[in-house]
Amino acid sequence: MLGAERTQVVIIGAGPAGLLLGHLLHLEGIDTIVVERRSQQYVEERVRAGVIEWGIANFLESSGVGTRMRAEGLVHHGIELRFEGVSHRLALSELYEGRAITVYGQQEVVKDLIALRQGYGAPLRFDAEVTSIEGHTSDHPTVRLTSDEGETSITADYVVGCDGSHGVAVGSVPPGYLRRYERVYPFSWLGILAEAPPTTEELIYCRHARGFALYSMRSPTRSRLYLGVRPDETLDAWPDDRIWEELVTRLATDHTADIGQGPILERGITPMRSVVMAPMRYGRLLLAGDAAHIVPPTGAKGMNLAVADVRLLAPALVAALGDRDERLLAQYSDQSLRRVWRAEEFSTYMTQMLHPHPSDDFENGVQMARLRQVIESESMARALARNYVNLSSV
Repeated sequence: MLGAERTQVVIIGAGPAGLLLGHLLHLEGIDTIVVERRSQQYVEERVRAGVIEWGIANFLESSGVGTRMRAEGLVHHGIELRFEGVSHRLALSELYEGRAITVYGQQEVVKDLIALRQGYGAPLRFDAEVTSIEGHTSDHPTVRLTSDEGETSITADYVVGCDGSHGVAVGSVPPGYLRRYERVYPFSWLGILAEAPPTTEELIYCRHARGFALYSMRSPTRSRLYLGVRPDETLDAWPDDRIWEELVTRLATDHTADIGQGPILERGITPMRSVVMAPMRYGRLLLAGDAAHIVPPTGAKGMNLAVADVRLLAPALVAALGDRDERLLAQYSDQSLRRVWRAEEFSTYMTQMLHPHPSDDFENGVQMARLRQVIESESMARALARNYVNLSSV
C-alpha cells in the first residue's frame, strides 16, 4: 500500500554526507527524512577512510559531532614516506602552520551521527530502497521508496542524493545532463583491519618495487593496512600468511622492526578510480559526497570532501527554505567542483607517485624523481603538507 508523506528535504544515503547534512539542517529547524537502503548494522560497520583534515575536524566539533572524535581520535603531526628501503618523515605540523590530522574511522563518525539523529527523534529509515525520484524541476519533487513496511512516497522541497556515483539520485537525472569524468587506475587496494597494536605512531606510505603499501591505525589495539594489487586479484588468492608476508616485505627498512601482526578481522579489495559528476545539481535535486565525486584514497580526501560539500550545501538550503533566497544554491555546484578538482589533482598526484607501474619503466623513473623532490625540496614538502592537512577547507 502506498503511503504519502511531506517534508522539506529528503536525503538519500546515510553516510557521512547525508547524516551530517540532516544534522545541520535539524539544528536550523529544517525538517528532513534520511533514507538508506542498507541496514543500520551494515552502515555502522562499513570500514572506510580514517584521516580527517584539520579544518574538517574543527567543523565537526563546532557542529556538535566531534566529542568522541576528540576523545578517541589519534592526532598525527607527520607521516612517513618509504621508498628504496628508507623511511623519510614529513613533519606536517612544522611544514604547515602547526596543524595536524586526526585519525578517526569514517564508520565512527557515522555511528556518532546516527546516535545524534536517533537521540532527537528525527526520521532515519534503514532498509528503505528508493525506487524513483520524480519532478526534479518542479517545486515539490517526489521520492518513492519501498521497505518491509510497504511503499511510500515522500514529497519535499528539495532532494539531496548522497548515495554514490551509481545510486538512484544520479541515475534519475535525464541522460546527457550530467557529465561523468572518470579515470580507472591499473591497480586495486587490498585492505585489512587487524587486531594488532600499531607499531608506529604515524601513517606510512610506501612505494616498493613489488607494489604500494600503507600502514595506518584505527585505535591503540587495531591496525588498518593496505596493499596495492592487480585489478583482477581476488581475496581467495590472498590467505592471511601471504598478506602479512607481503606487508612485511614492502614495509621493511634496515632500521625498523617487524610490523605487528594479529588476527585479520576484515578484508576487502577496492578498485582505484576517480569520478567527478558535473554539475552537482539538477533542478531541486542536489548531489553531495560520493554521488558527486570519488577520489582514490591515496590522498585521504573522500570523507573530507563529503563534509566540505555539506558545509556549503546546508546554509544554502537554509537560505532557500527560510528566506526563499536561492543564490547560494545557484553557486553550490561551481564552488564545490573547484575544490573537488583540486582534491582530484592531489589524489592523482599521490596515487601516481606511490604506485609502481606494472609495465612502464619511464613512468617508474618519473615516480622516483617526484618522491626525491618531496624529500629534497622544502617547497615541495610544504605543498604536500598543505594539501594533505587542510585542502578541503579552502
